[in-house]
Amino acid sequence: MTQKKSKQPSNTIASNKRARHDYHIQDTFEAGLALTGWEVKSLRAGKAQLTDAHVFLKNGEAWLLNAHITPLNTASTHVVAEPTRMRKLLLHKKEIGKIHGKMNQAGQTCVALRLYWKDNLVKCEIALVKGKKEYDKRATEKERDWTRQKARVVRDHVK
Repeated sequence: MTQKKSKQPSNTIASNKRARHDYHIQDTFEAGLALTGWEVKSLRAGKAQLTDAHVFLKNGEAWLLNAHITPLNTASTHVVAEPTRMRKLLLHKKEIGKIHGKMNQAGQTCVALRLYWKDNLVKCEIALVKGKKEYDKRATEKERDWTRQKARVVRDHVK
């Protein structure tokens, strides 16, 4: 008698698929996120978008810009909810220094890859990235299609 394991729900709230398409990912970091109450409730409902989100360094602190968290009608009745406000990223000084040093190099920037739950805390995976050229994007897409086609052939051959 075998028992099936119950599938764990995904802890990912939102991911930035466009970043993986537009950039070469150099290095990733895990950062905490300073949020207000209505934002946490919206994140529990999955109302977040990271399409154009990027990291901005100012006065030795890291800030997340353009991350859109849609306010819930029921949760934000008594506060003025600003969906795209600057949110502080909680990082160690060493990590901020490393990010700052790499961002000063030509062509490097820092973007948010995904928001996720870690226990009861919201974490943001950020990455130092370098922009892809158009031909790099085509090559990546071609490679992905070829991998998919190989898997399809192997699967059909096994049957």
